[in-house]
Amino acid sequence: MTVADAVARACARIAPTWPLDRSIAVNPWWGSIESPIVDVATRLRALSGAQLLMPRAWYRQAYRDGHLRDVHLQAALAASGAPVTLAELIALLDRPEPPVATRARVVDVVDAGQPPAYPESCRAVITDLVSQCCAALFDDGQAQVGPDRDGGLYPSWRRLAARDRSFTLRTGVALDRLRPDALPATAPGLIDAALTALEVAPGDQETYLWSLLLDQNGWASWCAYRRWVARLAGDDDAAIEDLLAIRLAWEWMLLGNGGAAVARRWQLAMAAWPQLDAAAALARPHDWLFQAALELGWREPVLRGLPAGLAVARDAAPSAQAVFCIDVRSEVFRRGLEAVAPSVQTLGFAGFFGLPLDYVPVGATAGRPQLPGLLAPRLRAADAGVEAAAVGRRRGYLERAAAWAAFKRDPLSTFTHVEALGLAALAPLVADSLGLGPRPSEDAAGLGSARLRPRLASAVTGAPVELDARCELAAAMLRGMSLTRGFAPVVLLVGHGSTTANNPHAAGLDCGACGGQRGEVNARVAAALLNEPEVRAGLATRGIMVPSATWFVAALHDTTTDDVTLFDLDELPPSHCDAVDALRGWLADAGAQARAERARRLGLDEATPGNRDRAVRARATDWAQVRPEWGLANNAALIVAPREHCRHLDLAGRAFLHEYRHREDAGYAVLEQIMTAPMVVAHWINFQYYASTVDNLRYGSGTKVLHDVVGGHLGVFEGNGGDLRIGLPLQSLHDGTRWVHTPLRLCVVIEAPRAAIDGVLARHAHVRALVTNGWLALCQLDDEAGEVYAWRAGGWDRVTPAGASAAPPAVGPRPSTSTGHAPIGPRAPSRLGETPARC
Repeated sequence: MTVADAVARACARIAPTWPLDRSIAVNPWWGSIESPIVDVATRLRALSGAQLLMPRAWYRQAYRDGHLRDVHLQAALAASGAPVTLAELIALLDRPEPPVATRARVVDVVDAGQPPAYPESCRAVITDLVSQCCAALFDDGQAQVGPDRDGGLYPSWRRLAARDRSFTLRTGVALDRLRPDALPATAPGLIDAALTALEVAPGDQETYLWSLLLDQNGWASWCAYRRWVARLAGDDDAAIEDLLAIRLAWEWMLLGNGGAAVARRWQLAMAAWPQLDAAAALARPHDWLFQAALELGWREPVLRGLPAGLAVARDAAPSAQAVFCIDVRSEVFRRGLEAVAPSVQTLGFAGFFGLPLDYVPVGATAGRPQLPGLLAPRLRAADAGVEAAAVGRRRGYLERAAAWAAFKRDPLSTFTHVEALGLAALAPLVADSLGLGPRPSEDAAGLGSARLRPRLASAVTGAPVELDARCELAAAMLRGMSLTRGFAPVVLLVGHGSTTANNPHAAGLDCGACGGQRGEVNARVAAALLNEPEVRAGLATRGIMVPSATWFVAALHDTTTDDVTLFDLDELPPSHCDAVDALRGWLADAGAQARAERARRLGLDEATPGNRDRAVRARATDWAQVRPEWGLANNAALIVAPREHCRHLDLAGRAFLHEYRHREDAGYAVLEQIMTAPMVVAHWINFQYYASTVDNLRYGSGTKVLHDVVGGHLGVFEGNGGDLRIGLPLQSLHDGTRWVHTPLRLCVVIEAPRAAIDGVLARHAHVRALVTNGWLALCQLDDEAGEVYAWRAGGWDRVTPAGASAAPPAVGPRPSTSTGHAPIGPRAPSRLGETPARC
């Protein structure tokens, strides 16, 4: 392997992190999915001390509380073939975890030899200095004065570091033999020279470079995002290689200034790497069985309950249809809607509704993506029918807002602007504190009474979208949601978004399928497209007959308050007014049911219905509220099947639900799209929550109360320094007493022929890697045999209960609902997702 190969492979190990205003979930170990998850855990433990499992004490508490059971431990043992008995495995729960040392780098060697005269370690100071440099160089409008960015990240750092003496002042380590201005001028030159000087063996170079990026994982992830976006657009970005060069430069400078003693210790450290790798592999060899058993305990009743729904026929004449995003929060709302209005058919589809859009709001100069991060936008949405005067008002508003933001950020006014404004600042402060007054959408602010009407405008190149392309887009959309026949008079397309105040991570509660934005734009563009008479005619020539009596209505589900807003009702035909009025009432009742269910996890279930609703809505406007809602916490499954086949199950807001009918999918093209896009996105969400829970120090963003926004929207620091924090805040996972999210790998259940699923796995290496390497579990719901089959190495096995005579996991009492659905999985108070186990 050449040095260039080692650099490319090390950089590819780092997954991207999206900016705060476009926040979408990602598996932080995405670059390692080609290896088994157990092996990746071992490597990361040796390289950085990272954990991919909860502490053993957490599993011990789950065992004592009955969430981790002998029958599932035995099943996990049998599946693994591990050379350990059940008794030995249970005894392991009471043993402390062995400490594991990580591979030493030069910075660790220097720190180990430093006297305790200075309170700051070289490693901490380097992390801080590199982080502050990246914050300045990548700043996007927060700072009014920035450094010289000419040449890119590495040359800019080299110029800054040549004048900076803070490292020596903070650590006591002098840089008088090898200084930044004596280093090679380019990143590739630095990397070649440094690896030669450090004498890292070619076989160790990739792993060593990877470990350096893990030391600066937050900014490495940001640089990986820049590269990801550039490559989607057919370009490239070298910032991550520059960052690697900077981190490697510090290693070389420490070695060059450390003398013979540091050089000797460095050689001994490299010689010890194989032993440290072996120790990491032996540290927790059987603890993955605890994780597997816990996952079996949740999946088993779900998989056992699914076949009972196969006999349920599709409703031939629904009064209305409502297509929701597959987001797990919609499962709660859909159950509520189906309970209050059994004649309504609900469906699940990715919330961007298959539209590869960006959106240019009125008065804006650039578009924002409204689609998953896996894709690049091909089409552009803009607001139709806005008069020129309103556009001018909007531009003026944006200019004033930018000037006001700059004034508030100015060092001279940061602490004085309220005093300078006097009583003029009182009303906004009171309104923000009490949550009073309307909260207009950001896109509509400054427009007065002008109506926003997002519509498909053009391709991103500016070229028109011809009728044939519009018809193909509409057909693909309807096929993707398995809605090609049996249309109801009213079809609701429901995007979703969240309402929170003073929350840098607000976009993480919006629609990940819409690029971390609210789903209103996509829903309205999709509904308008499907209502076009010319598109309806084009659909008919493609075999999709949408009745003239069918009307598509766009809506937005606010996941904080469970309110649903309907759009563009002024275009609604008079013949549909009564049906929409009835639907609006059902949506209000469903929202009340959803709020009641969510309130239990928010600690509001003791309140009366009226007070409870007010309390839930108040969280949306409370600037001091760190837990306005729980987002996608406790997600555990993706079910790809007709809704009527799982409608009998109460999945407790833990499952993504994607509509799919394999008998209507010629050639299984839709199945392939689902397994390569929504399934991957669901896995990303699942593993963002997983990683942020098992190792919040490295893959979560710590506590919200200490967050400082970096670079305007790039991310957050916890406090005023350290690395850029990625992942979820603790408050999104933990209620202050217990973990609300239980880290379980995603269980994907697909109702389709096994041969069709195997065909997709064979054609797509990254999807196959997720399954074969243990990053998710894949099951097939066989609608002919009435059985569930699980993918295991070598083929498919029929799923049977763990232990032929074993009773299902204990189900605690749960307030009754009017749904008549059987609750699936451990329920309150013994719900796995609400386990009292503590770290």
